[in-house]
Amino acid sequence: MAILENIRKRTTVLILIIGLALFAFVISGVFTSSDLGGGKVGSAVGEINGEEISRDAFTQQLETATRNAPPASSTLQNVNRVWDRIVKNTILEQQFEDLGVGIEQDQIFDFIRTTGYAQNPEFQNENGVFDPNSFRQTVADWKVNNPLQYDGWLQTEQAIIQMAKEQTYYNLVKAGIGATLKEGELDYKLANDKIDIKYVRIPYSSIPDSSLTVTKAEIAAYINDHQEEFKQESTRDIQFVYFEEKPSLDDENTVKDEISKLIGDTVEYSEERDVMDTIAGLRNAKDITAFLDRKSDVKFDTIYKARKNLPTSFADSLMTLNTGEIFGPYKDGDFYKVSKMVDRKPNGSVKASHILITYEGAQRANPEIKRTKEEAEARAKELFRDAKKGDTPFVELARDNSDGPSAPNGGDLGYFQEGTMVPKFNDFAFGNTVGTIGMVETDFGFHVIKIDDKEDIVQIATLARELEPSDETINTLFTDATKFEMESIANEESFSDLAKENDYVVRPVNRVKAMDENLPGLGAQRAIVQWAFNEDTEVGEIKRFNVNNGYAIVQLTGTYKEGLMSVEDASASVLPKIRKDRKATQIIGANTGKSMEDLATDNNVTVSNASALTVKSPTIPGAGAEPVVVGTAYAMEQDQTSDLIKGESGVFKITVTKRTPAPKLENYSTYASSLKSSSAGKVNTAVYDALKEKSEIEDNRATFY
Repeated sequence: MAILENIRKRTTVLILIIGLALFAFVISGVFTSSDLGGGKVGSAVGEINGEEISRDAFTQQLETATRNAPPASSTLQNVNRVWDRIVKNTILEQQFEDLGVGIEQDQIFDFIRTTGYAQNPEFQNENGVFDPNSFRQTVADWKVNNPLQYDGWLQTEQAIIQMAKEQTYYNLVKAGIGATLKEGELDYKLANDKIDIKYVRIPYSSIPDSSLTVTKAEIAAYINDHQEEFKQESTRDIQFVYFEEKPSLDDENTVKDEISKLIGDTVEYSEERDVMDTIAGLRNAKDITAFLDRKSDVKFDTIYKARKNLPTSFADSLMTLNTGEIFGPYKDGDFYKVSKMVDRKPNGSVKASHILITYEGAQRANPEIKRTKEEAEARAKELFRDAKKGDTPFVELARDNSDGPSAPNGGDLGYFQEGTMVPKFNDFAFGNTVGTIGMVETDFGFHVIKIDDKEDIVQIATLARELEPSDETINTLFTDATKFEMESIANEESFSDLAKENDYVVRPVNRVKAMDENLPGLGAQRAIVQWAFNEDTEVGEIKRFNVNNGYAIVQLTGTYKEGLMSVEDASASVLPKIRKDRKATQIIGANTGKSMEDLATDNNVTVSNASALTVKSPTIPGAGAEPVVVGTAYAMEQDQTSDLIKGESGVFKITVTKRTPAPKLENYSTYASSLKSSSAGKVNTAVYDALKEKSEIEDNRATFY
């Protein structure tokens, strides 16, 4: 491998690596290599600056990542996480080797002390402090008595080493970052020197796009001159027709009829007793819970609910029911439902606000509060009197004085049902009318309470049946999908026409990338993406895929190779830029040498003014962000007039009418320090992004996953 060959050529680096190995943890394997690049047992998942990432090594890390990933993570999400980590670690490790960056045992211990691992009681001494000897002993014990935990620790160890090396590397870079007082002064001036200008703007919109003809050759030349802007990944375009397994109108009506029959009583023959029995329906069922357990897809919810917690479209109808009344059948999402009012509690939910004044020793009191109980009571009474007067809104009193967590919200506690609050608070809230303000004492302190609102809550029993496609519907869907597939394959060019004839919706998905997983309208469909990128799949080819709840008939409609965009693909973004350049040239050519007043007259625009402009905020009122124009003004003298300037929204001519320098400071160390801190804060991300951009990375994941 290239890296090993480089090490062989660098005797000093080789000696350093051997020396570092002598400091390795004997008990655990710190400084051992994960050997991602070695052991080419399987094909390579990728290559980073000549260093291959074997599939076997990648799979090992993927298995570990999958075990530790959130349950909802897909395989591809885990693959992407592992790949990103390997790319980063490999690129940085190559830098570490080139620079001789290594980590010794003492540095590892120092790093662990700054992380959460130091809080592990097994790594601490009797004083609760991280202790290297306890750490060694614990890991040694795992190795003998808990191999699974020991293996997990080895993975953690590698991560710790990597983080410690990164910290050392980034600190070396940060050590070279600084900002002089002169740079601090410039930064201060760019933000605070004010400039007033008089200007004329001839907008680009004054020349119609239709008056300019742009050739393919011009677009191609622009692309060639700005290659970095028009690089593209290998992508594919597809279109599909989705045959979704969903209930038909007949299926819905069947469920509606079935659920309707369960409202009233039914008469059924009892073979055991040889008699006709009357079976109580929802209306007359004595045991609602047992009835819904047998007949409904949704169990009886005994919780009382307010209007806002009921289905939005039917809340008004449900809330007006009297006890025992029935509403339905009605369709709510994927269910048909019939609801029965079981019970109602008038004013069963209260909305209240409070001001809590607590004291030292009160339950959950902030330790910083040192007032006595007597002082707290006196303060609460004072606030109670203020609240009763109404001179200051209760919201402001609570926000400025309450010790409770609801203070930022003006003391608002929201709606709550009986029994939620402590007894005295509960009794006041439910025993008084809306608008009442009172004061109660609890274990938490003294509360000044305002009752803001009350609402009824209801207990509703709902008989629900899920809407599902019948066997007949599923069979018909399969037949339709198969027929469309076969007809499309027979004549690939008629895919869209066939869909239109059958009233099917064709959905295009453009610029699909090799490692994409989710397709709009279909969700996670990795198999479709892999098929689209298969070398044997040709443009126009059609294939059926079993997808979530149905089938997708997919056609590959376009392929795009990695490299520069074609003229056709880039024209949408290139045309406005070429037109802008052409318009600027045309405007400047027709107006060079004219005074500001003549410019305004000849181009039917006005002379405008803008004040207090700064380079850090280069926005001109009425024109928008114009950094070039403001930057030009910053470099001009007062009363000086510029030549024509090509701006973002048009061509400008400006006169600096006033310059207001920022007040001089004794020194600019604060601004220099701020610049230094800002630059240092970007190091970790900026350095890695730069290294990655310059790296040669071959990504073969799409071949395997």
